[in-house]
Amino acid sequence: MTLNKTLFSQRGLIVSCQALEDEPLHGGDTIRKMAVAAQMSGAIGIRTNGAHDIRSIKEAVDVPVIGLIKRDIPGSDIFITPTLDEVKAIVEAGADIVALDVTDREGRLDQVRELIAYAHQAGAAVMADVSTFEEGAAAERLDADYIGTTLSGYTPYSPQLEGPDFELVRRLSETVSVPVVAEGRIWTPEEAVKALEAGATYVVVGSAITRPQLITRRYVEALRKLIP
Repeated sequence: MTLNKTLFSQRGLIVSCQALEDEPLHGGDTIRKMAVAAQMSGAIGIRTNGAHDIRSIKEAVDVPVIGLIKRDIPGSDIFITPTLDEVKAIVEAGADIVALDVTDREGRLDQVRELIAYAHQAGAAVMADVSTFEEGAAAERLDADYIGTTLSGYTPYSPQLEGPDFELVRRLSETVSVPVVAEGRIWTPEEAVKALEAGATYVVVGSAITRPQLITRRYVEALRKLIP
């Protein structure tokens, strides 16, 4: 049975505050400060990667925190909270919601049953990161509390779009009974609004707010079109 559907105070923006080890903002308290800034500006939740940042952000904000751990496993394409070890670390760090890959590859839809059950038993909700409508429907049957469109475009069989997958948001919102979280390639406020209009309950924005190297690159590439 799903739980904690009312963790968030209202519909709105969740900011993804993450920096991988090879990125300039990794380490220290930078990600914590980003989360504080996001809450100050009206974010209703934070999504973050790694036990250290989950714990640090939980100490600094009073909005729900979605936690995940990205881990590369040789020979596998599953890297968002791939095993029970990561789920346990996320729960122990204090995340309110555990985000994990719920895609239909490598037997994942069977594997996640144990992960979802553990998170629920530990008192945490679960956000299923999916890439297709069928995976979203399966995630609801598996008792995920939230369904995110996070991985649309990041599996070879999902639509390879330059922008957000609004159609996936719409189809899921019209069909499933749990909140749908629009996430993935949302770069402008207008796109965030469109995601809510498509039926999303929440919208996650990350790179467009918290990854300055990618924001800068978009400006540079746009200007280069006009520079001989």
